[in-house]
Amino acid sequence: MRARDLFARGLGGLAVAAGLAYAIGTLPEGSQLPPKPELQSARLAADDQIASNLNGPARSAPAVPLVYAMPPMPRLEIPVQGVQARQMSDTFTQSRDGGARRHDAIDIIAPSGTPVLAAADGEVERLFLSRAGGNTIYVRSPDRRVIYYYAHLESYAPGLAEKQRVRAGQVIGAVGVSGNADPAVPHLHFAIMVTTPEAKWWNAAMAVNPYPLLTRR
Repeated sequence: MRARDLFARGLGGLAVAAGLAYAIGTLPEGSQLPPKPELQSARLAADDQIASNLNGPARSAPAVPLVYAMPPMPRLEIPVQGVQARQMSDTFTQSRDGGARRHDAIDIIAPSGTPVLAAADGEVERLFLSRAGGNTIYVRSPDRRVIYYYAHLESYAPGLAEKQRVRAGQVIGAVGVSGNADPAVPHLHFAIMVTTPEAKWWNAAMAVNPYPLLTRR
């Protein structure tokens, strides 16, 4: 078994409630988030093996779960052009795979081809085609502590490349149904993961609910 597979298996999730507490202003910036071993962290992984590890049935947490300080979060752009906050639904805690895992992301419904926008400034860390996510984009924040994940894309914006810096509101792709998305329901799968500056894009990370961050105005 590869080292990064062991790493992905061994890292448990943290409570999204703490992320929400920060998002609504009840958790001070820089506070240490308390571990919640019963919750999985949300990550689509760099290859099908890691994806299977992370998205499978819930596992027991390691003896010393990861604890991240919640970084300051910028004001986020809704990452689908033309969508208003009132049109979105909070699908973060919905179950997937027959209850085997939690969604840990939100789905933003829009017609295929609708422009997908960068929710925040950052650098394109990876353009990746996976069986689950289809055409995906991983954008890392300037402080390298947050990864914004965009999945099921129909296409990437022309000229988009890894290591390219993007600005909030910039077109980076188009809504689609690639990967395991329902062909009848095109949407953007959007996730936010808090990580560490030295972590790789495919390492396990702490999922934070995008919904309150996108709808606070």
